[in-house]
Amino acid sequence: MGKGIFKEYIKTSANPSTRTIGHRSCGVIFNFVDDKMPKKYSSRKELKILAARFAEKNLPPENAAKFLLEVDRLKSRGRLQDSEVLIKAYREVLEQSARNPANKDVGVSDVGQK
Repeated sequence: MGKGIFKEYIKTSANPSTRTIGHRSCGVIFNFVDDKMPKKYSSRKELKILAARFAEKNLPPENAAKFLLEVDRLKSRGRLQDSEVLIKAYREVLEQSARNPANKDVGVSDVGQK
């Protein structure tokens, strides 16, 4: 296992002793069998750091700023879990990109036209 990750056995609907993993830093143990993800409500700063890392790896620079603004807007509502905030913000940025073709990256189908 990686640094900060540990093995654990938990009771699930499939088995009274199911192998899973957990994180040492936050103490969260994941239940992948029953598809129950832990609810997490981070501080605004923690969520922004996570969102910035995600945007850096998964979004073009012009969409990263929009994504971070959307994360901030959704977090300010205060009713959503971290995972819900990140997913909704990502979907919103993708929808905005689809509505505005000027913001789209050049894709494989566009190469022959240029």
